[in-house]
Amino acid sequence: MAVRLKRHISQKFDNEIRFIKGMLNGPKTVGAIAPTSIYTARRMASVIDLTSDLPVLELGPGTGVITKAILERGVAPEKLVAIEYSADFHSRLVEDFPGVKFIHGDAFDLTRTLAPLGDIKFQTVVSGIPLLNFPMAMRIKLLEDLLDRLPVGRPVIQFSYGPVSPIAPKPESYHIQHFDFMIRNIPPAQLWIYRRG
Repeated sequence: MAVRLKRHISQKFDNEIRFIKGMLNGPKTVGAIAPTSIYTARRMASVIDLTSDLPVLELGPGTGVITKAILERGVAPEKLVAIEYSADFHSRLVEDFPGVKFIHGDAFDLTRTLAPLGDIKFQTVVSGIPLLNFPMAMRIKLLEDLLDRLPVGRPVIQFSYGPVSPIAPKPESYHIQHFDFMIRNIPPAQLWIYRRG
């Protein structure tokens, strides 16, 4: 018990150090003052359909908190594809989560980033990208590109620290649903779901 607690504390400290280093090296790609809480990660993973044969796509896994929640939800590692922009985070994620298909690339250029996988569809997108750090046109384009890669009705779930959706409404293209307000997150986070149909 003591060994497991010590390992947990050591891993948590290591995650915090990597997060701070990532924030200092790339402040635009790390959009928070602390890693996502496990409660937020689990709530985001709860929208995954465990009966689907399609893989899950995670954007911006960072230190792996949401990745861990997705795997704990019951998604097999080989059914998870995750795109990470930071080379430091990417190399550590590959070590920490064997079997997951981590891609070092840019989520805002999905055609190039996902090209090695071919014409692939996903059942759910779980996004930790700090969208508020990017222009609205880029956010909308990313969302529409993601929705093109999902069956109609399947969700893109995104967290944000703002009081309104980080992606502007476009009813002719997608629907927006406020999913949850996570008070047990630093800072508190809003969860949003986007879908077609």
